[in-house]
Amino acid sequence: MQFFYWFVLLMAVGIAIFTLQNSSAPPITVKFLVWQFETSLIYTLLGSTGIGILVILSLWIPRAIRSSMKLRESKKKIQNLEKMLYEPSPSLKKAETNKES
Repeated sequence: MQFFYWFVLLMAVGIAIFTLQNSSAPPITVKFLVWQFETSLIYTLLGSTGIGILVILSLWIPRAIRSSMKLRESKKKIQNLEKMLYEPSPSLKKAETNKES
């Protein structure tokens, strides 16, 4: 997980440096289907990076939720199995009380 944070930090620094170095670039025209608009290269780079982050998060969040639910379910199963393993069954308790009597 720590690798992921370092990777994100390096990507953010790289994007910041790249956009600052290209701040004096002339405006560019962005065309998408029927839309066409002129904007600065910085806004285009930051916007496309932001959209990319949103797409990745929208794909990652459902997977993380499913993983969390499976983990919680597995922990409950482990607790139930440990309980069954370490606690004597009711039939054994009954047999022990009959022996004592």
